[in-house]
Amino acid sequence: MKGNSYLPRKLHSLLGVIPLGLFIVEHALTNYSAYEGGQEGFKKSTDLLNSLPLVFWLELFMIWLPILFHGVYGLYIAYQSNTNTGRFSYARNWAFTWQRITGVVTLIFVAWHFYETRFQLAIGNVSHEELGQHMNSIVTNPVAFTAYVIGVLAATFHFSNGLWAFLVSWGITIGPRAQKVSSRICMVIFVILSALFLLSLVAFRSDEFASAAATALGSVSIG
Repeated sequence: MKGNSYLPRKLHSLLGVIPLGLFIVEHALTNYSAYEGGQEGFKKSTDLLNSLPLVFWLELFMIWLPILFHGVYGLYIAYQSNTNTGRFSYARNWAFTWQRITGVVTLIFVAWHFYETRFQLAIGNVSHEELGQHMNSIVTNPVAFTAYVIGVLAATFHFSNGLWAFLVSWGITIGPRAQKVSSRICMVIFVILSALFLLSLVAFRSDEFASAAATALGSVSIG
């Protein structure tokens, strides 16, 4: 495939918004339930998602395969791209450059997060009921917490800025005024999603999740 192939680029752009954009919004709201409702609120949110019919196939075709295509083809696009920041140092060219950088960071982060969560669930090392405590054991490590902060900021910026590019490339925002307004809206989306994810990380580090993790560990040890 050529870097400027029309159909792969259009598919790459579309998948970044539908379904992956919807997934990142859903993921932000689900994780935020840990901040708003604590251990019980997070458990209710995850139970609701896991109760969906054909949840494995929904995740496979609506999340993991789109992420795989979007991520791998995105790396190819980034490799083929020429940045103009050295010649034209204005906001849009910097946004273009950061879109490529955050795309690479996000792909690495998603792969690591998948291994730490969904893969551990799949092989039986963690149950759905223990997911909140498991997240606590991860993010209480300062290095892992820092990596999560960088990862979620990269992912939310990549989505928000990519949404702006999607609206332009699909002919939805035509003209400088519409594009300027959409740019501001997309940055508001970035701030909101970032806040939801960061608050959820703070919640997972809280004493409530730590106590739940300790209780679960004690039960296993006694058993």
